[in-house]
Amino acid sequence: MTAPDHAPSFPSRLPNVGTTVFTVMSALAVEHQAINLGQGFPDFPCDRKLITSVNDAMLADRNQYPPMIGIAELRNGICQKIKNLYGHHYDPDKEITITAGGTQGILTAILACVSPGDEVVIIEPAYDSYRPSIELAGGKTIAVSLQVKRDPNGQVASYEIPWEALAKAIHSKTRLLIINSPHNPTGMVWQEADLDRLAQLVKNTSALILSDEVYEHMVFDGAEHHSVASHPELAARSFLISSFGKTYHVTGWKVGYVAAPPLLTKEFRKVHQFNVFTVNTPMQYGLASYLEDASHYLNLPDFYQSKRDFFRAGLEKTQFKLLPTPGTYFQCVDYSALSIPESKLNEADFCQWLTTKVGVAAIPVSAFYDQPTESGVIRFCYAKEEQTLSNALQRLQNL
Repeated sequence: MTAPDHAPSFPSRLPNVGTTVFTVMSALAVEHQAINLGQGFPDFPCDRKLITSVNDAMLADRNQYPPMIGIAELRNGICQKIKNLYGHHYDPDKEITITAGGTQGILTAILACVSPGDEVVIIEPAYDSYRPSIELAGGKTIAVSLQVKRDPNGQVASYEIPWEALAKAIHSKTRLLIINSPHNPTGMVWQEADLDRLAQLVKNTSALILSDEVYEHMVFDGAEHHSVASHPELAARSFLISSFGKTYHVTGWKVGYVAAPPLLTKEFRKVHQFNVFTVNTPMQYGLASYLEDASHYLNLPDFYQSKRDFFRAGLEKTQFKLLPTPGTYFQCVDYSALSIPESKLNEADFCQWLTTKVGVAAIPVSAFYDQPTESGVIRFCYAKEEQTLSNALQRLQNL
């Protein structure tokens, strides 16, 4: 059978999007048998009780379509969790929707409220799904960058919220502002005063908020996560997004949720029903059962802080400059002062060298910007077994 003379063609909806850096670095790690501290997923198992709960649901024939908005048991559990942690009551029938992970929740929320020509403000470095989702909705991305604070030696010391730039970016055409705390990739955490300041910025506007809080249970050193749910003015105009995958070490299950006021939820569900319609039934029942015991997510900060502290202690024996990590399961480091020629490489090339020659995969923070932005900072994921981290540290300490 001969091929047609002219293959079908059509204009790309995302002409500037290629393979993500996470896919590239993970494939490179496999090819070179490197320890993968790049992509953000655990290499340890979830609680067997959670597996049992899902299995029990399957054996109980919970295998057909669930309600489009998610099963009542799980929505009720989420309602109670949010109320206990943040003091805000979301009606489980009118304000909580189960999604196929946090990323689907983000895309659906954007498609629900952003029309062609609307402006959406994001803060870079930013999770890589934000901008493509805005483009699919026909919106215009307005990016402001976190302020980079440097030490006297010129190395990156911390990141701060760019309030002045944020204030200038928000105006009458702003449909949506996306915030992320704890922040991927930098680990920065918004404080209560930050939410107050944000509320003042949007007070006299029609701007909505999309608050990406998938790392909500990974805030360390005795600090609290400050959710938009804890701030009544912001909760009234926000889509709150979270993920069971991050919380329960089951990233491959792709189950999350979106909580929002009734009007926002109504529009969200219009898109959701034609996007994925609904989410894996037995996993919803398993998660609902497991969510009844709050001990796992309440103990998660200590669990991940011990990994963070172990990893940081090992990195202190290297020439990497460690940035603060008050949240998430990521550690950013500045490599620009390493006493090796490769310290002059850009971030992407340095990560490729680190993977292929040193045997440890990391992610360049520059990949979280739309335009090339080099700061000499890369991101490691420490959601790994202690032995995995030990092996990686041994290799990094030989630099």
